[in-house]
Amino acid sequence: MSVRVYNALFLCTGNSARSILAEGLLTKLGAGRFRAFSAGSFPLGKVNPLALERLALEGITLSDARSKSWDEFAQADSPALDFVITVCDNAVGEVCPVWPGQPITAHWGVEDPSGADAAAKRIAFAKAFAVLERRVQLFTSLRPESLEQLALEQQIRAIGQVG
Repeated sequence: MSVRVYNALFLCTGNSARSILAEGLLTKLGAGRFRAFSAGSFPLGKVNPLALERLALEGITLSDARSKSWDEFAQADSPALDFVITVCDNAVGEVCPVWPGQPITAHWGVEDPSGADAAAKRIAFAKAFAVLERRVQLFTSLRPESLEQLALEQQIRAIGQVG
């Protein structure tokens, strides 16, 4: 019996810090059950070196990390997404592309560690990592049967909105 692998996309405006941290965490903690991706509405074009440093300190290698547009995941040939999770308050308010497959969406707002003053940046990245780590641990603790039930529950709620 093959195990279903769920695809999750983490979104943030710049796709340089929080979404990269979340992608790295889910890549490690969800190994075998989840495939993690990240993207941004207005990608900065580079990953914040402190995000990669924090991942490395935590034993996570994200060798293919890059800041990219969320448009890459809205194409017909893109991976079918099961979950789309925003991790910054700016991205949650933006008009997102139409995601193939009608994924479950959620918002996990995390304070931007890039916005901290120079002396506090490493501490801010550690705090953002800790918040995301706890959320990703909870996310990966869900049973696959529960994940399918959540998808069904979302569709049933949507039916209630039809006029």
